[in-house]
Amino acid sequence: MTDQTNSSLAPTDHILASDGPDYDVPLDDVPDTTQGRAFFVATIVIGVVLVGIMLVCGVGNCLFIASLARFKQLRNLTNMLIVNLAVSDVLVAAVCCPFLLDYYVVKRLSWDHGPLLCASTNYLRTVSLYVSTNALLAISVDRYMVILHPLKPRMKHQTAYCVILMVWIIPVFISVPSAYMASEMTYLPVDGHPHKTFCAQIWPVDHQVFYRFYFVLVFVLEFLGPVIVMAVCYIKISKELWFKDVPGFQTEQIRKRLQRRRRTVVVLILVLVAYVLCWAPYYGYTLLRDFYPTLISRGRNSLVVFYIVECMAMSNGIINTLCFVSVRNNAKHLTKAGRFPLKLMTLVAAKSDEGEAQTLSLRVTEDGDGGRVK
Repeated sequence: MTDQTNSSLAPTDHILASDGPDYDVPLDDVPDTTQGRAFFVATIVIGVVLVGIMLVCGVGNCLFIASLARFKQLRNLTNMLIVNLAVSDVLVAAVCCPFLLDYYVVKRLSWDHGPLLCASTNYLRTVSLYVSTNALLAISVDRYMVILHPLKPRMKHQTAYCVILMVWIIPVFISVPSAYMASEMTYLPVDGHPHKTFCAQIWPVDHQVFYRFYFVLVFVLEFLGPVIVMAVCYIKISKELWFKDVPGFQTEQIRKRLQRRRRTVVVLILVLVAYVLCWAPYYGYTLLRDFYPTLISRGRNSLVVFYIVECMAMSNGIINTLCFVSVRNNAKHLTKAGRFPLKLMTLVAAKSDEGEAQTLSLRVTEDGDGGRVK
């Protein structure tokens, strides 16, 4: 396929150069996606989401990372897994979002920052997504082991470091094609409008089979598989907490701990639901676009829909931040040190009245009589 045929495609994050008839659109017939009310509305939505990511994910996650750096008692396994989400979201908020805001909103789909930054932005966004997915998966498996296998020892620090390393190594390698195939593509002026330089992943026709295999592999490994595993873990955890009687006499302290753990699981389930609701439309749209292009590739507003769907997916970082960044401490010295301004959900860590750090992550504890609570 020639470059001119490729340029007849309005760009998205993944452009599959196909030899199907739907892609053989003359250049003069290509509608200008940036013209019209639909794209104007899309730029407003995109701008609000990107600014929200920079403010909420950037500031909120920096506060969370700073809290772990300052207070050693908060450095438990759960928070060490959550901090991977925070770091990946901060990188996107600080590095990618300013360029994307300029690209989508200010320049109206015109990239002026060179091919290196184009590839780097695509790569970093992809790595951040997969790191978030793997971290959420690791958290759910950790909660599953703690609740359903309470007598087994928790993960050792060396094992935890290996898990965190894998959370990053797998996305770093699996995202390489997103950087390798990302490049600039200049559209010639149409109907008197100035030319635009787009930044997108462009897969040539001779890589079509590889692209589809790669996409299906990523879809299974970094979305479908993790979602199924997380759903199974939380279903079994819910059965254990809500539908199984706790043996022995339940003191008020035990009941409060159980209620607290139930609230934590509810929040984690909401995080999973939000993840699916944000990213399922993105993967669904991409599947239709790249495997059944005749359904959605011709209309001018089809790309506008994609940009809105993409923004919905990126907004998942805001939801994760709101759920995980708030830190509550009952210890007086932490209270005197200052409360974080972002107090939206008390989930991540707590300081017990006895001075021993404990997580609200369903960890098995002992009551005063030596009995164990699941």
